[in-house]
Amino acid sequence: MQGINVTAKVWERLLAVKAGRSCTCCGDWSADERSALALYGPLARRDLGPLSVAQIGQSLDGRIATVTGDARDVSGPDGLAHLHRMRALVDGVVIGVRTALHDTPRLTVRMCDGADPARIVIDPRGRLPNDAPVLQDNGARRIVVQAVGMARPKGVEVIRIDATDGSLPPARIIEALNAAGLRTLMIEGGGITIARFLEAGLLAHLHVAIAPLLIGGGPQGLTLPSPSETLAHAIRPDCCVYSLGSDVVFDCALTARALEARAPVHGAA
Repeated sequence: MQGINVTAKVWERLLAVKAGRSCTCCGDWSADERSALALYGPLARRDLGPLSVAQIGQSLDGRIATVTGDARDVSGPDGLAHLHRMRALVDGVVIGVRTALHDTPRLTVRMCDGADPARIVIDPRGRLPNDAPVLQDNGARRIVVQAVGMARPKGVEVIRIDATDGSLPPARIIEALNAAGLRTLMIEGGGITIARFLEAGLLAHLHVAIAPLLIGGGPQGLTLPSPSETLAHAIRPDCCVYSLGSDVVFDCALTARALEARAPVHGAA
């Protein structure tokens, strides 16, 4: 397991990489700083084309909330900081309508420097009310991906996609968002939404942040729509494990491009 140290110098470099002004390799770095660059560098890079990742925070026993739905403190303080860093490095954050209705997330960057990403809600049947917190104007783009003709407030972008069996095909969602200029995307929740993109083979990286607590019941982190019946057919990603402090994160590379993105790249000095 590798420790990470996201110093001010490291974070300044990552934001410069996102802006296309620097690289993840040059410089005098400690071992923990270099680990931080390895963990977050793939999200900051824009030289490899469109990239979709996901992040899920869960307990030791694989739960993302209690039986009553309390999910506020599943991740520790360092796990939350990790999530906010990921938000700051991507172009847009995607959640399903269940998460938007139940958790009322803001999807903003508050625990590090960086711009708020576009906030994207997948809402096939138009269940999300127009006064939902995630649609409130704070200067970031707001997008609803839906199959119905429901009108949205001024400034909220609507992407219409035809539903298949009541849901929106993940590949069509990614294609439409990439076409809208959002090239690096994070699927943040909930577990059902992440699982659909994972099973569709659309994720390059999956970050699983594990907090040291046992909940004992409640919804599980990931349940695939069509799970493997044998271990021989289970997904076996290439994993790097990092200690965040209060939490541990497994950075799971799911594609050859994800492995390529981990390699340091030279850019502008």
